[in-house]
Parts: sequence; structure tokens; C-alpha cells
Amino acid sequence: MLRVLIIAGLVISLIVFSNGEERLEDIKAKGELVVLTRNAATTYYESREGFMGVEYDMIKAFADSIGVKARFIVKEDIADIFDAISDGKADIAAAGLTQTRERESKFLFGSSYQKVSQQLVCRRGGKRPKKVEDLQDVNIAVSANSSYVGQLKKIKANYTEIEDTDTEALLKDVWLKKVDCTVADSNIAAINRRYFPELLVRFDLTKPEPLAWVMNKDDDMLQDLVDAWLEDYVESGELDETMHRYYGYIEKFDYVDVRAFQRKIKSHLPRYKAVFKQAAVKYNLDWTLLAAQSYQESHWRARAKSPTGVRGMMMLTLTTAKELGVKNRLDPQASILGGASYLNQLRKRIPKSVTEPDRTWIALAAYNVGMGHIWDARKLAKKLNKDPDLWQDFSTVLPLLSHKKYYKNLKYGYARGEEPVDYVKNIRNYQNILETVMQVNSL
Repeated sequence: MLRVLIIAGLVISLIVFSNGEERLEDIKAKGELVVLTRNAATTYYESREGFMGVEYDMIKAFADSIGVKARFIVKEDIADIFDAISDGKADIAAAGLTQTRERESKFLFGSSYQKVSQQLVCRRGGKRPKKVEDLQDVNIAVSANSSYVGQLKKIKANYTEIEDTDTEALLKDVWLKKVDCTVADSNIAAINRRYFPELLVRFDLTKPEPLAWVMNKDDDMLQDLVDAWLEDYVESGELDETMHRYYGYIEKFDYVDVRAFQRKIKSHLPRYKAVFKQAAVKYNLDWTLLAAQSYQESHWRARAKSPTGVRGMMMLTLTTAKELGVKNRLDPQASILGGASYLNQLRKRIPKSVTEPDRTWIALAAYNVGMGHIWDARKLAKKLNKDPDLWQDFSTVLPLLSHKKYYKNLKYGYARGEEPVDYVKNIRNYQNILETVMQVNSL
């Protein structure tokens, strides 16, 4: 901050740093942004591809924009996160934190990047409260120091604060019938009910509330920098792309389907798992992706048959099977290896400008609808000023192939364009559930 003093007619310039400016200078001097976060599917977690999560991707992008590296410190207790920010032990907390009036009196918040509602989550067959007045007889457990505590106090509900736990663990406890209900942000509930399908959202306790990054009360300059960056991140479409990456495939929830899938992970998958792994290694694919695709195609039924005559675990047409050298489509090993080979061929045909994971999503769409329609959709995407290399954009164009206004001028004509979009969404959903169930059960 530049301040000008006038003494005896002389103009003297002094550089005076506020605490916020000192923090920024310190971050840039160290080349490091220290970030507090939590382990959760909505924030930060480690996968086979490395670290992932909405908060992780956004923080990395912000750190890159100011020319430093992000160093993450994982805290499981929300109170510990706020204490560390107060004590100046970290620069930013990016942990899916709700912006409340009480917290605003103690901390600075960046602009909101997402809005969520607090939801009461119970279990099928358990307590069935329909409104706030019904909560007096419900055993509600919530994470201590969470924003849910304030809301439950406000509505005068009976509740228990649980120390050293998080919302995800309490959702599992509800599923295990250890407690009647808990409270979770709507995004957390949406992801976890796919792992524990008996979870049931009874009703919203709040209107949508903002999630935002948290900073020390003195870090106003850092707050300004975060706000300016987020504005650009939104305008560039990168925020939408990030949200689509993590939430784009969980919009639909089918209890019966998810429950059946989880049962078949135990009953059917073990006999085919080795073949999926063999095919994955041979064609440089993720075996859980192949397993998820096979489930979408045939529900892991070796003798599956469609009305149009496609057969087997990977539902190959007779023509495709012959081209791949698959002599018996009902042979599970031959079908899985053939399907993996075909998916790999499609992936290689996609232009080099398409990077992963979009390349795989588009290849899966081609597996479903045919490569000709993929070329048509790419052409149409360019005409509509959409990016044909991004699945987020491309998936909005494919459904247009069923509209005469668009398909009448395309080489391959009409296609049921919604189907490949749902196809990819379902596979991503199954893969995510499969990976999580395997981790939980150590399969």
C-alpha cells in the first residue's frame, strides 16, 4: 500500500504493508499456498490417478494463477480447521465450508462457488419425519462444530454432536442403523446415497446456502485476489467444467438399480474380475471402467441378448465381433477382450486434440451410437460454437441429433442422441460406485 506524507513541503512516499499484503508477499516469497481441507468425495481425496476433488482442482488452478504451489494439510475436525486459520497456520481453508453469519463475524470468506441445502437424511424402513415438528422423537447425530448444529438449534430439534467424525461417516452410521438420522449438505447426500442406497432424504432444513473458501480476518488482500480469480474462473467456464466432472454423472438416482448393482458386485463380479483386469492391461484401460461398461451393456450376463441381436457380456454386434475375431460372443472372456479392443480402437480414432478423460467418454459414446454420429456431432458442435473436444459441451450437442432441424443436414442423419449421453453417465456412475464399494469392503 502506497501512502504519501507531506512534511515541510516535501512529498515523501512510504511503503506500508497491511497484514493482508504481508500474507501475500509471504506466500509468493515461499512459493507456496498452504491450504486446509478435509478428506471427502466433495473436497479432496486420493485416487489411482492421483489427488482429486472439487476443492483440490480449484485450489490448484488458483495457486497456478499466482505462480505458487499448493500444499494441502488435511484436518478431519472442522473446529481444527477454523482454529488453524485463526492462528495463521494456513492461508486458506477449502473444505466445503458453509458461509454463515456467525462465521462471517470471525473470518473472511471468498466469493461462493457452489450452493447447497442442509438435508435431513434417514434410512428406508426407519424413522419417517415429514416436517420439523416431527423431529422431537428422532435420534439425530451430527458432526460437532458443523454448520448443522446452528440450524438444529434454531429449529429446536433434539440432536447429538459427535466429536472426531465427519458427515460421510455419520451417513454410513445411519445406513448401519446406528442412528436414526443425520444432516448433510445436498451434494454430500447425493454422492453417498449411491454407495448406501437405503439412505433417504426426508426434507430440506435450509434454503440453498453458499460454500466458500475461508481466510483469516486480516487477509483482505488475499480475499480480493481469490474473488478476482474466481470471477475469471466462472466466466471462462472452468467452474462449470469442474462441477460437471464431479457431479455430472450423479444427477439421476435409481434405488432399485443401485441396490441390484451392489448385489451383483458380490455375486457376479468375482467370476469375471480377472478377465476385466487382463483386458485392461492389454488395451491400457481401467478395469473398473470395463466392468462398469459391461454392467451397463449386459448386467454381467454372459448370454444377454437385445431385440436387435447384439449378444454377450459386451453386447457386440455380429459384424463387430467378426471384425474383432470374436468367434463366440457368448464366451465371457472373448466378449470382454473383444469389447475392450473395440473401445480402444474407437479411442484411437478420436482426434488428438481430445485429452483424457474426455477422450474415453467420447469413445464410450461412439461404442453406443456409432462413430459416424460422433463425427456429425463434432461438426454440429463447431457450428454451434461448442467445444467438440470437451465432453461437457459435446454431451449437450449429441441430443440434438434426434431433432430434424439439425440432423437433416448431417451425413449420418438421425440418431437417438440422448442415449449415448445417458450411457456414459451410467457407466461413470457404476464405476464410481464400484471403486467405492471395493475400498469399503476391500474386494
